Amino acid sequence: MHEIERNFKFLLVEIERQIEGTIAVLEHRDEKAIAKIEARDDYIDNLKSVIENACFATLHGETRPSAPEVARIRAFHIIGSNLERVGDHAVNVVRQTRHYDDPECVKRYAYKPFFQEIRNALAWMPKAVLERDMATALKICRCELHLDRLYKQEFDRIRDELRSGFGTGDLLTTLFIFRYLERMGDALLNVGEAAIFGITGDKFKIRQFTALSDILAESGHENPLSDLEFESIWGTRSGCRIGRVLERGGEDDCHKEVIFKDGDSAKLRQEADNFARWEALMPGLAPRLEAFREGKKTSSMLIELLPGQTIQDLALSSDLDLLGRALAAQCRTAKALWDKTLTATPVAAGSIRQLRARLPEVLTVHPGFRLKRRTIGSFVLPSLDELLTAAAAAEKPLAAPYSVLIHGDYNTNNILYDQTEDRIHYIDLHRSTETDLVQDVSVYMVSNFRLPVFDKARRRVLSSVILEFYRFAAAYAAENGDTTFDIRLALGLGRSLITSTRFELSERFSKLMFHRGIFLLERVVGHTGDPAAFRLPLSALCY
Repeated sequence: MHEIERNFKFLLVEIERQIEGTIAVLEHRDEKAIAKIEARDDYIDNLKSVIENACFATLHGETRPSAPEVARIRAFHIIGSNLERVGDHAVNVVRQTRHYDDPECVKRYAYKPFFQEIRNALAWMPKAVLERDMATALKICRCELHLDRLYKQEFDRIRDELRSGFGTGDLLTTLFIFRYLERMGDALLNVGEAAIFGITGDKFKIRQFTALSDILAESGHENPLSDLEFESIWGTRSGCRIGRVLERGGEDDCHKEVIFKDGDSAKLRQEADNFARWEALMPGLAPRLEAFREGKKTSSMLIELLPGQTIQDLALSSDLDLLGRALAAQCRTAKALWDKTLTATPVAAGSIRQLRARLPEVLTVHPGFRLKRRTIGSFVLPSLDELLTAAAAAEKPLAAPYSVLIHGDYNTNNILYDQTEDRIHYIDLHRSTETDLVQDVSVYMVSNFRLPVFDKARRRVLSSVILEFYRFAAAYAAENGDTTFDIRLALGLGRSLITSTRFELSERFSKLMFHRGIFLLERVVGHTGDPAAFRLPLSALCY
C-alpha cells in the first residue's frame, strides 16, 4: 500500500504542474511551454501504469488483503486513471490554442474560475484520499457541479456570439477549451466518488450518497455516516440501488439495521403506497416504511429490515426440515391473503401481452430465439410471432372467475421466512395489484426452475418446491370454482420461462427454458376441447 500511496502523491504533483502550465499557456501562448506539457504526458501515463500494476500486485500478493483494504486498492486504481484523464484534458486544452487566429480571444471569457475549482479539488485530494476524510471527498465531488454551471454560462454566451457570424473559428476553439475543462470535472467527480468508496467500502454515486445522508438525517439517525456500515444487496433486477445500513453504537451499544433503497420515483412512490396498504391488510407481512424522500426523477426510502431467510436460500440449503416449515408457512400466508382479498370479479392476467412487451429484450440477448416458420413434410411449425398470436387468441376467453391481491414479483428471493416466529414476510412490493393469482403462481414456480443449479439432489429439491406450491394453488382454485386454472397457468409459465432467458447467458440452460416455454404455449394452442379439461404437463417444470 505504501508504494501505491507514494506514486499517487507523485501523480498528483504532476497533474498540478500540468494545470499550472495550462493556465500559463492560456495567459501567453508559448510553443515551448506547450511542448513541455505534451512531453510530461508520457510520464503521467507511466505513473498511472505504475499505480495500476501496484494495485493488482497487492490484490494478488501472498498476503490476502481484507475487504476494506481491497476497497482502498480499487479506489486508488480508479483515482489514478481519472487523474491521468485530467492530465490528458490539460494537454488537449493547450493544443487547442494552436488553432487561434487571435490568441487573446480566450481572455475575453471567464476561464479562471474553472481553474480555481480544479486547483481546489487537487489540493483537497491528499486529505480525502490519504486521510480518508469524508467531508473533503464530498467537496471534490461537488466541484463537478460547479464546473458544469460555469460551462453552461460560457456555452450560452459563445452560442449567442456565434450567431453574429464573426470570428467563428476562434469562438469554436474557445468552446472546445471550455468543454475540456468541463470534462475535467467529470474525472474529478470520479475521483471523489472513488475516495468515498475507499472510506465506506461501497460504491456510491454522489447523488445516492447525498440521498442516503439526507434521508438518514430526516428520519432521526443522528450518527455521522462514518459510524454507519453500508452493505449493497446485489442481484436485484429492479434498477434500484438497495443496501443494508447498520447504525453502530448508541445506548448499550445497540445496533439498528434498515434497508436503503434509491431509484425511480414512480416505482418507489408506488411501493411506498403499497406498504401502507399491506400494513392495514395484514400487519407485519410487509416491512414498515421508516422514511420516504421524494424527488422529481429519483426518490429514496428507508425500510424496516425484516428477519428471516429467503425461500430461495432455504431451497438451496441442506436443511429440508426448515424448508418444509417455511413452505407450510408460505402456503398458509398465501391462502390467508387470497381469502381476505378475493373478489368475485372476472379478471384477465394478460400473460401473452406481458410476453410480447419483454420479447425485444429476450431477442437482444438471444437473437436465435426468433423462430421462423418451418415445415416437416405436411406438418407446419409456426413462427414465434404466429405462435404468440394463436396463444393470445386462446387466452382471450380465459378470464379468471375472481381476483385477489397478489405480490406482483413473487420470486423466491422476495419471500422471507422467520423461523423464530414461524411466519412469512414479503418484500419488494411495488408491483402488487388485484389480478389473477396465476400471475404470482407462475412467477414463483419459474423463479425456482430458472436457478442455475444442476446437481441432481438440489434440482430434486427445487422440483419438489415447484410441485408443492402448484398442488396448493390448484387446490385453492378448485375450492373456489376456478375450472380454467391449469390452462391459464400454462400460459403464465410459458411467459415466465421465455422472459427469464433474458437474464441467462448460458446457451444450454436458456435454450432449455425457452423451448419448455414454447412447449407449454403449443400445448395451450393445440388444446381443442373444453378449457377446463386441460391438464398442465408438470414434467415441463421438473429438470
